[in-house]
Amino acid sequence: MTTLLLISGSTRAGSTNSAALHTVADLLGEEADCVAYQGLAQLPHFNPDDDHDPLPAEVARLRTLIAEAGAVLFCTPEYAGDLPGSFKNLLDWTVGGSETSGKPSGWINVSSAPTGAAGAHRALRTVLTYTDARVVDEACVDIPVPRSAIDPATGRVSDPAVRDAMAAAARRLLAAV
Repeated sequence: MTTLLLISGSTRAGSTNSAALHTVADLLGEEADCVAYQGLAQLPHFNPDDDHDPLPAEVARLRTLIAEAGAVLFCTPEYAGDLPGSFKNLLDWTVGGSETSGKPSGWINVSSAPTGAAGAHRALRTVLTYTDARVVDEACVDIPVPRSAIDPATGRVSDPAVRDAMAAAARRLLAAV
């Protein structure tokens, strides 16, 4: 079974981005082994002087999860027209390793803002391309998810059409493995 690593670019409790990824994990059920990376806020600030063995523990854990995954699915908000700083920090830690090289990668953009988080996803594509990740265009989708579409009891996306679209994108990513 393929491991699908799910990485949210948000540190916010109740994040729509994280809710979308948890929903994907639920929808894929036994089609993939979905692993959600939960250490974004614990990553140290990137410093090239520290990008060598032994790596900081959380960086080593992140790189191991990426290496062991068959594919990586991201879901990130936009902050001030670009990637949130903590998420960019995560991506910076991937530059010095080779774990993303050739790794099928995609994203679900849940922004319902007028600009659709275009700046963040343009930057994400740039970094993933720089690290030699294999961006699977069919798995890079814009699926607006307003906060009202999150079921407060489950923390999951409740709209059936949105859920279907997210599952389809994740399945296209898995098919690229």
